[in-house]
Amino acid sequence: MGRPTASDGSGARSERSEVGVGRPTASVRVCRVQPDVPAVHRAFDYSLPEAIAGDLRAGTIVRVPLHGRRVRGFVLDADVADPDVAGARLRDVLAVVSAGPSPDVVELCRWAAWRWAGPLVALLRAASAPNVVDPGDEPELETAVYPSTGEAAGGALSITGAGEDLADLASRLVAPEGSTIVLDPDPERSGRVVRILVDQGREVLRYRSDEATAGLTASWVRARAGACVVVGGRTAVWAPVPDLTRVVILDEADEALEEERAPTWNARDVALERARRVGATVRVATPAPTVDALETLGGVADPVEVSWPRTIVVDQREEEPGHGLLTDALARELRRCIDAGRPAICVLNRRGRARLLVCRNCRELARCERCGATVHEQDGSLACAACGTLRATVCLHCHGTRFRALRPGVKGVRDDLAALLPRATVAAVDAATKTLPSASVLIGTEAVLHRARPPVGLVAFLELDQELLAPRARAAEQALWLLVRAARALGPPTPGAGVLLLQTRLPEHEVVNAVTDGTPLLVPEAERTRRRALGWPPFGGAAELSGDAIAVGAACDALRAVTGITVLGPVQDGTRALVRAPAVDELCDALASPGVDAAHALGRLRVDVDPRRA
Repeated sequence: MGRPTASDGSGARSERSEVGVGRPTASVRVCRVQPDVPAVHRAFDYSLPEAIAGDLRAGTIVRVPLHGRRVRGFVLDADVADPDVAGARLRDVLAVVSAGPSPDVVELCRWAAWRWAGPLVALLRAASAPNVVDPGDEPELETAVYPSTGEAAGGALSITGAGEDLADLASRLVAPEGSTIVLDPDPERSGRVVRILVDQGREVLRYRSDEATAGLTASWVRARAGACVVVGGRTAVWAPVPDLTRVVILDEADEALEEERAPTWNARDVALERARRVGATVRVATPAPTVDALETLGGVADPVEVSWPRTIVVDQREEEPGHGLLTDALARELRRCIDAGRPAICVLNRRGRARLLVCRNCRELARCERCGATVHEQDGSLACAACGTLRATVCLHCHGTRFRALRPGVKGVRDDLAALLPRATVAAVDAATKTLPSASVLIGTEAVLHRARPPVGLVAFLELDQELLAPRARAAEQALWLLVRAARALGPPTPGAGVLLLQTRLPEHEVVNAVTDGTPLLVPEAERTRRRALGWPPFGGAAELSGDAIAVGAACDALRAVTGITVLGPVQDGTRALVRAPAVDELCDALASPGVDAAHALGRLRVDVDPRRA
């Protein structure tokens, strides 16, 4: 890693003339500045007046002239030693605006911009305080040593129970000296982590992007002094602590740790790179480890058999015809919850995510023989959207040739549930629902799990196969994570606790076995084999291109000229394509090529490296 160097991002030499004409640079310092303008991907060189030269370092936020405008910018290099600059005539830096990221964080941002093929300025913004900070007000470094918190022995990765509250474990994983960054995607739980650490006498900074800008700026300023614990979401990984000793990551599989906007950086991977650079240790605690984490961290702390809620698995192949999704087991558990006065949740992905086909003869799902994902009918064949395999319209189990489609919907099932349970109130929930309605039974997409609060009497997945066999490389991991959310809605697995009900035609799937046996490692072990065979991350590089057809097409043409790069597409009227490479480094180097950079100028172009939903 670490491909970016001090000269990366400076742009072509000819661009310097566009900055403007100023004083000769032979006897003055020259700094390199990245303008804080989304459409400008290049950095420019400016001469540095003596009056402000002493306030500058890499990361300082300045104001510079650019094409007739006065814009903010981030100093990438405070003292450019470039013989080509001598004799050139450059514009001056106009003013110093604010303190910015520390030099080591600037270099980390440059690495992340290369790693996720996105604009550097977006990362520099994420690593900066939201308000102005006096650049001359450098804090004095602090030191502190605390008693040991009794950290559990084992490897860097701890597997926990699905219903276990990780707040107490996180507080015990904090390093006794230096600074620790705790990455927690759950805002409510991170509040408990803060309270526990404060009670221990720690200096704790809450650092979340949804905090008020004044409070977030105060935390950013205090973090520069070190000897603290920074607790927050994905943005906390950029906290400017100078003495980072440890990074604690909770729920590393949670998609909230990944930025949705380009560059789509993942806080887990940024944290691992930052820790590697400064020699800090990493501790990860999660009930559902991913292949990426296992490949990176290696060691797993005992135990590997953990507690999950009581689980009922309904094999839909054995149900009586005509029942649809309302099985006898589901009806029985729903009535039990209603009689006990406890809420029940039914989860059904309304849009389906996969076009499920079922053999009319044996009632088995139509799956790809190569990668196991679902297949759909295409020009008289069965096509796999995940790996592109085509085969004849034949069932792999009974060799039948007739299939039927399953397309259940939330609204229709809500009406069926209301008819099945005349004494209960049934309400539908989707992503647009702001507050959960007061009802005995809630049915909705996975959004209902994000809003549910324990204890819930029942969480039933009416069609789990939509998640297990979705045409995505990470389908199994994402399905397991949905079950983790369901387990947390049910609360700790104590006597009398709620029940998890899974309706599936794949009762032997590794995700189902992982839950019923309490062995979540079954999923990444199976995934490792599949991804290695397919060359999918972390065993290869993958990126999704999307945007205007002309920009996507130009980027694809440029990438096809790179040795070792495979381009699939564009599809969907030329607006989407998938890029593959034997290794992540090769992919990132290819995405940083001039041809791809030129494609951005033709129209909207989004690059999603390691796409979650592809």
